[in-house]
Amino acid sequence: MLNRALRTLDGDIIIRMGFFLCDLHRQIKDLHSKQINQYNGKTFLVYRGQGLPTADFDKIAKSKGGLISFNNFLSTSKDRLVSLGFANGALGAPDMVGVLFQMTIDPKELSTPFASIPELSKFALEDEILFSMHTVFRIGEVRKIDKNTSLYQVDLKLTADDDQQLHQLTNRIRQEIDGSGWYRLGQLLFQIGQFDKAEALPENHPHIAIAYSNIGDVHRLMSDYEKALSFHGKALNIQENVQCNPLDCALTYINLGETYREIKDYSTALTYFQKGLEIRGKKLPKDHPDLAIVYHNLAKLYLSTRKYSIAMKNVQQAIEIAQEKLPSTHPRLLKYKETFEKIRKKM
Repeated sequence: MLNRALRTLDGDIIIRMGFFLCDLHRQIKDLHSKQINQYNGKTFLVYRGQGLPTADFDKIAKSKGGLISFNNFLSTSKDRLVSLGFANGALGAPDMVGVLFQMTIDPKELSTPFASIPELSKFALEDEILFSMHTVFRIGEVRKIDKNTSLYQVDLKLTADDDQQLHQLTNRIRQEIDGSGWYRLGQLLFQIGQFDKAEALPENHPHIAIAYSNIGDVHRLMSDYEKALSFHGKALNIQENVQCNPLDCALTYINLGETYREIKDYSTALTYFQKGLEIRGKKLPKDHPDLAIVYHNLAKLYLSTRKYSIAMKNVQQAIEIAQEKLPSTHPRLLKYKETFEKIRKKM
């Protein structure tokens, strides 16, 4: 039921089963830490067989070298034949493709936790390996297993935390599962767009403030500034009345700054940007990508207020950090360069 809720993004079930979700993640982490030395650092294969709608399979087939994330707790097997049986079982359904995922796992790489659970599973012979939520893989070869049927093998490789192209994505996703239970739920519901469900979580917990701030940012992106400021205000009210992580407060300040910048209240925006920058400047390395975000926000603000030399200084700082820390094709770096060109043309 929980996996179905995660696949279909059913917020009501996710909330009702929230404690189970959090407990299962903790159990997988505990087992992972106990079992990791058993692999002796050797790469191994696991498999998952299932049916996929043809349209979904086509997207995967066209995305070699790209990323695929499984929202749910991911059940796999060390036994290829067992998994192949599941893939074959999907062939009778209309507009479905049988897919055998072959997953390469390197236990030396820090990644999403996984655990061997044959002793705990009702199906011990399947030799099951269970991964926690949001396991992310890089897509490799896609090839047909049987030329007479719609049965395919898709090679996947578990990504590592030092994968630079994945660094931002994995950090954001894992915020959902590394904090407190309520924080994980708030973040998950925010990510899937069920904002009213996220609001139903306990309001007196400091971590829920980040969920509010993120929801506010979604409303900002939809140009619903009244709601954006309301949610940011809720976040700030919690953070100013309970002990919170300074970097969480910084994020709220920066989100507020960006909202006020977009409604052209530049003096208020500048105040919040400066508060956020002050905290991040004290808590983060000088070349941290999160500092580049604030510099870029300031550059956009000064561009709007026609203070082009200050705008140029800030955008150059953002680009300098991004070029050192992000891939050359990273969307943030490209955006910073776009802003640079806008400022240059005004000078």
